[in-house]
Amino acid sequence: MKSIFVGNLPWSATDDEMKTKFSEFGNVISARVVTDKFTGKSRGFGFVDMEDADALKAIAAMSGQKWGDRELTVNEAKPKSESRDRGPRSEYSRF
Repeated sequence: MKSIFVGNLPWSATDDEMKTKFSEFGNVISARVVTDKFTGKSRGFGFVDMEDADALKAIAAMSGQKWGDRELTVNEAKPKSESRDRGPRSEYSRF
């Protein structure tokens, strides 16, 4: 199974709409739009889980496609630890 990162989503996109769009390329195991934990509003990106071969087809087909007035960024998701190394946190490191 591969996890696909889907960026630049329309603000109104839902989990079900993402699942429907990506199911054209194979079985979607899960689809989720990431929301802000305080407001509940979309953060403009999400993740779709698919079988490896289907995921590769979906990435190739959906990357750069328009959804509404936005051009999607679609690629294989990186594990959270690889995606951004924030370094040590302290009360003094604001930047």
